[in-house]
Parts: sequence; structure tokens; C-alpha cells
Amino acid sequence: MLQLTQEMRQFESIFLMATDQSSTYHARIFTMEEELGFAGHPVLGAASVLHYLYTGNQTDADWSLILPEKEIHVKTKQQGDYYTALMNQGRPTLGRALTLAESLPFLHALNLSLENVTNNYPLQMVSTGLPYLIVPVTTGLAQARILHSNFEALLGTIDAKFVYIFDVNTNEGRTWDNAGLVEDIATGSAVGPVGAYLVEHSLAQYNETVIINQGCFVGRPSKLSVRVSNQNKPDLEVLVSGDVYIFAQGQIL
Repeated sequence: MLQLTQEMRQFESIFLMATDQSSTYHARIFTMEEELGFAGHPVLGAASVLHYLYTGNQTDADWSLILPEKEIHVKTKQQGDYYTALMNQGRPTLGRALTLAESLPFLHALNLSLENVTNNYPLQMVSTGLPYLIVPVTTGLAQARILHSNFEALLGTIDAKFVYIFDVNTNEGRTWDNAGLVEDIATGSAVGPVGAYLVEHSLAQYNETVIINQGCFVGRPSKLSVRVSNQNKPDLEVLVSGDVYIFAQGQIL
């Protein structure tokens, strides 16, 4: 599966294996470098493709994708020539908020400075299956890029896997592979943590739907919605949705 992903040069590829239940599939997700325990867009896309292939004229469908580290439930809805997919990422995990001094190495690695952030919104690791360092900024999003020669190791010092820089004024975000070579146009696995971060720091309310913008810096603007449901934290859930168009299909022999 890794070799196929490398051959197709896909940012992320998802592979599905049927079970004895028609709405449940085992799934594995790969980048060109490694397998991921979870990723958002492959899950949304896979559920929509399953809806397209196997439900006929059924408008609504429910799916379960069993990943190596967690099971994701997805609801899909046919909307004419496209699908809306909503996944439940479960309860988020929030790491310790970093001090400004602890934030400096990460800001410098991202071509940012203390002038781009504020005391009110700290850098913090948040995960709903894939741990992201959330970097909230008020300025400087356009100049951000990965400069550090071993950024993944730096993230590992706080148990993060990737970074997501988020402008709290415009709801626009950016993320890359850890070499800084490929910028993602939309990142469902990051939008869930962003939603949890916004609620944790009173930038959004429970059950409020927040639209996250991404991709404008690479000419592919996208929108994802996130909602953190239920103020009772033991039952708290992060719900992420986006629209999916099926524009091509093929066969590997």
C-alpha cells in the first residue's frame, strides 16, 4: 500500500477492506512516507465513494471505518451531484499549553515571531487521532513556512506529529508535510483539533458550527465545518464535515 501511494504520488491514500457487515470497512491510510493512524480527508472521501458505489438512490447512509488506532463513524448525504460527509472524531485530547518562551523554537522554525501571536491564545498540542501543534496567530499567516531541518523531531518533543497554523481573525489555516515541501489544501484531521482548541479558549461555543478556510495560498481554497458537541466533557464529541465531489475513477489491475 505504501508502494502504491508512492507510485501514484498522492498526498494521502486510503485502502478499504470489506467486512461481513456491508457498512463497515477496515481502512489503512498512507502518505508517501508512512502509514497514518488517522487522517480526515481520506475518511470523508472514502465514505462518499462507498455511498456512490453501493447505496443506489439512497439519500442518507452511515458508515464505520476501522482504522488501526480507532473506529470512525461517518454519515453521508447525497446532494445532487456531490456528497456531504460528516465524521465523528470522538473526544479530543488537549496537551499542555506552551509558554511564550517554550513557543519560541516552534515560531522560529515556522518563520514567525512573538509579534505574530498573543498571550491570550497559546500554542498547544491537540489530537482527535492525529496530534497537531495548533499555532494560533493574529498576523503573519502568509509568511509562514517550515524552516527547521528536522521539524518532525522538534514536534516530537511535545508529542505532536504535524503543525497547523491558524489565523484566529480570519479562520484560515495552513499545514504542510514536515519537510515543508507540500502544502495541504484541506486537512480534516487538523480541523477537529482546531475546533476543540477554539472551544477550550472561548473562541467558539459548544454546538456552534465553525467554518475553517484553507488552501488559498496554493490556489485551491476549501472550506470545512467543525462543531464540538455537548458541554459535558466526558461525552464531548468533535464533528467535522465537508463536501465531496467524485471527479474520476480508475482500476488497478
